[in-house]
Amino acid sequence: MSTAYDDLMAFTRETEALGQIAGRLGWDQETTMPRGAAAQRGEEMGAMEGVLHARRMDPRVGEWLEAAEAKDTEAKAHLRHIRRSFERASKVPGDLAAELARTTSVAQGVWAEARANDDFAAFAPTLGRVLDLRRQEGAALADGGDPYDALLQDYEPGATAADLDAMFGALRPRLVDLRDKVLGASAPAELTGTFDESAQMKLSRQIAKIFGYDMSRGRVDKAVHPFSSGSGNDVRITTRTNPADPFNCIYSTIHEVGHAAYEQNIDQAYLLTPLGRGVSMSVHESQSRIYENQLGRSRAFTGWLHGQMVDAFGAFGIDDPDAFYGTVNRVNRGYIRTESDEVQYNLHVLLRFDLERQLIAGTLDVADLEEAWNTRFEADFGYAVDKASNGVLQDVHWSVGLFGYFATYSLGNVYAGCLHEALRAAVPDLDAQLAAGDTSAATGWLRDNLQRHGGLYEPREVIERACGFAPNEGPLLAYLEAKFGEIYGV
Repeated sequence: MSTAYDDLMAFTRETEALGQIAGRLGWDQETTMPRGAAAQRGEEMGAMEGVLHARRMDPRVGEWLEAAEAKDTEAKAHLRHIRRSFERASKVPGDLAAELARTTSVAQGVWAEARANDDFAAFAPTLGRVLDLRRQEGAALADGGDPYDALLQDYEPGATAADLDAMFGALRPRLVDLRDKVLGASAPAELTGTFDESAQMKLSRQIAKIFGYDMSRGRVDKAVHPFSSGSGNDVRITTRTNPADPFNCIYSTIHEVGHAAYEQNIDQAYLLTPLGRGVSMSVHESQSRIYENQLGRSRAFTGWLHGQMVDAFGAFGIDDPDAFYGTVNRVNRGYIRTESDEVQYNLHVLLRFDLERQLIAGTLDVADLEEAWNTRFEADFGYAVDKASNGVLQDVHWSVGLFGYFATYSLGNVYAGCLHEALRAAVPDLDAQLAAGDTSAATGWLRDNLQRHGGLYEPREVIERACGFAPNEGPLLAYLEAKFGEIYGV
C-alpha cells in the first residue's frame, strides 16, 4: 500500500515531466519555430501553464504534504521544495498565471521585432502589460511585504534586496577603481579578421565536449540570445556566431555548457523530481561563470585554445599564446552585458538590478525607462548609448517577465569566485591540466562537490559545503584584481 509520500512523489514526477515539455516548447520557440506560429504558441504555452499551475496548487498536494513523513535527507528536501512551490502557487490566481504565460510568450516576439528595429516605443506598451502582471504576482506572493523580495524567491530562495544591496555595495567601488586603472593603461592586441561561422560552430561543439557536455543527452543550436534548456537526460544549449568575433560563440558556448553540465551531472536518482534540477539561478550562474571565466579564460586554457583556433581558422595575426591570453581578456568599452569582460560585467548587472527594483516599486514608469537606462549607463560607463538594441532592448529577460533575475548573475559571480578559490586548493596542478586542454579534474571537482546534489541543499548551503567557508565577495575581487593587474600592469 502506497503512503502519502509515495502518492505525492508520483504526482510530482508527472508535474515535473509536464514542466519539461513546456520547457521544450520554449526551446523550440527560440530555435526552429516558424515566425508565424507566435500567437498560436502563446495559446499553447498559456494552456500548458494553466495545467501546470492547477497541478501545483491541487488540494491533494496540500493533503499529501500534511500526511507525508520524511524518512531521510532526500525526502525532507523533496518536501521542502514541494511545500514551497505549493504555497507560492496557492497564492497566485490561476487566471493570472495563465495570463502571464500568454502575455510573455507573445511579448518575446514583440521585443525581438522592436530590438531589430531599435524602437523601444514599439515595445513599451507590451512591457507595461508584463510589468503590471508581475506586480500583481509580487503583491500576491508578498503577503504585505516587499513584492520585489517575493519575486526574488523564484530565482534565489532566501535572498533579499537588502542583502544584495550590501554585497553589491562592497563590489562596486573596487570594480570601478579596477576598471578605471585598466582602461587608463595600454591594452592588449585586439582580435581582427573574419572567422568562418560554420568553423566557429564546429570548434564550439568540440569545446563543449571538452568541458564535459554529453552530446548524447544534448545538442547545440543557434539563437538570438544563448541559453540552456532542460534537465536530466535532455539538456540543450544554444549559442550565436559573429564572423568578426569568434570569442562570442566560443565563450557563450562554454558559459551555457556550465549550466548544462550542472543539469546533466545531477544524481540520476533525482530525475524528474524537485531535486533533479539546479537549486537556484545564482548557483547555476556560478557554474556557467567558473567554466567560462576562471577556467575558460585562464592563461593555461587560452594557451591550448590558441592552437585550436589556428587549426580551425588558420593564422589570425596573434602568434604568441601569452599575447593571445591578453586578447581574450581584453577590457573594452562596450554596451552589451553578455559580451562584457569580467571587470565590467557586474556593473551592467547592477544597473539592471536598480532599474527593475524601481519598476516593480512603481517609482519608475515604463515610459521613462529608456531615458533612465541611458542616463545611468553614461554615468556608470562614461559614454552614451547609441541605439536601443545596445541599451534597454538588449536583454530578453523583462519581455518574458523575469523581474528579480538579474541580481543572480552577480551573485553567481561571487559564488564562482569562492568555488575557484576552493578548486585551486583542491587541484594544485590545475594549470598544467588546463594547458593540455584537460578540464576533467576541474569539472569533476565541481560535479562531486556541487553539481550532483541538485536541489538537495539550500543555495548558500551548497556553496558553503563545497568551499568550506561562507560565500562572500572577497575571493572574486581578489581574483579580478590579481588577474587584470597582471595583464594590464596596474
